[in-house]
Amino acid sequence: MHTSGKAETMAPDVRASGTSTAASLSTASLSTAPLSASGRAEVWHEAVSHTFVPMAVEFLEEVPSPGTIVSHRLGPVLMSRVRAGAQMVTRSRRMIAEGDEPSIILTLQERGTAVKEQDGRESVVRPGEFSLTDSSRVFRKRIDEDFSFTSFHFPRAELDVSERDLRALTATTFSGTEGSAALVATYLSQMVRHAPGLDEVVGRRAAATALDLLAMLVDDRGGRSRQQVSHNAASLERVKEHILRNLRDPDLSPAGIAEANFVSVRFLHKLFQQEGVTLGTWIRTQRLERCGRDLLRPMAEELGVAGIARRWGFANSSHFSRAFREAYGVSPTDWQAGGRPTG
Repeated sequence: MHTSGKAETMAPDVRASGTSTAASLSTASLSTAPLSASGRAEVWHEAVSHTFVPMAVEFLEEVPSPGTIVSHRLGPVLMSRVRAGAQMVTRSRRMIAEGDEPSIILTLQERGTAVKEQDGRESVVRPGEFSLTDSSRVFRKRIDEDFSFTSFHFPRAELDVSERDLRALTATTFSGTEGSAALVATYLSQMVRHAPGLDEVVGRRAAATALDLLAMLVDDRGGRSRQQVSHNAASLERVKEHILRNLRDPDLSPAGIAEANFVSVRFLHKLFQQEGVTLGTWIRTQRLERCGRDLLRPMAEELGVAGIARRWGFANSSHFSRAFREAYGVSPTDWQAGGRPTG
């Protein structure tokens, strides 16, 4: 990369290649401090794409602040300490199509707050926290102030985790002080600090341990997610059974249902939202189905439409009639008389 002789150039093998055959330990650095504003912009854009993966850089300052990148490679893992001013980077589909080997980028935020977007999620990453990015899909990161971070590029092929679990964790904020995330953050921080002094053999072993820790983190969080889904499904079935047992009660309410099932009202609504329906809609549908069934039975002659409605928790017959027509396209009386719509 040409820098007009005013900045150190990045070694060609510093960029994450996605293979484990690169030199086990190499170092390169760059500083744009000696350059003019226009020179900084050009060199920085090239340095970012060369060090990481091709990305578009948008400076959020009138005059770009000086930036520095210091990179070390241990086996297949590339570590880069970055300092610069406010900017936004974007990786587009066109850039992905250029064919770089997929990599997972873990970024330890040290100064400044980053906002990252990928896979339909947005995360705010503050100092002391970290996040994951998959280079094989579109992403964007914005930092509106001077910042510093350390990034770790892991070849996707070297990371033995499921695609589903990994995709669920991109653009997610991890605290560097809790659980398995703390183990990862602590180890990586120490690894980058001591990387310049490690020989080839030790460097490769350190990189292998880093990959194992990252896989542990993904598996741990993926397992928690699956357990949470299973727990929520069981809770939902328990709540539904309670509702069906009490469907005739006109006073059936979210607060009463939540209390009887030892959950919060907010969690109760969330359970049904995960199925794409509201609690009120689900209860009304169950009641209408039973009313529709009973309207066609002999009991309807004795109870009448209003009696059937009250039997299944509809306190207001007018409200029942409107809800029934909206759901089935005919009035309860027409339904009872055989006016059921085809289909």
